[in-house]
Amino acid sequence: MFSAQRIQVLVETALPNCVADVRDDANDGEHFSADVTSSAFVGLPRVRQHQMVYAALGDHMKRDIHALALKTYTPDAWKTR
Repeated sequence: MFSAQRIQVLVETALPNCVADVRDDANDGEHFSADVTSSAFVGLPRVRQHQMVYAALGDHMKRDIHALALKTYTPDAWKTR
């Protein structure tokens, strides 16, 4: 079983100036949602931002995480959400 905290650590370690708020919404260790803020997202389209988060999770997206509802933000976008 995977944990929201493990996802948070992986993402925050991989992305600069990152804060990840990850939740196990179904409490099943497979279905998660996350709000991820990073300065690395500045100037990038949302698709590329999401790809960066998926890259940080690597093979866990294939075998441990069944679903990840993801919202990404630049630091400025987070302040004005």
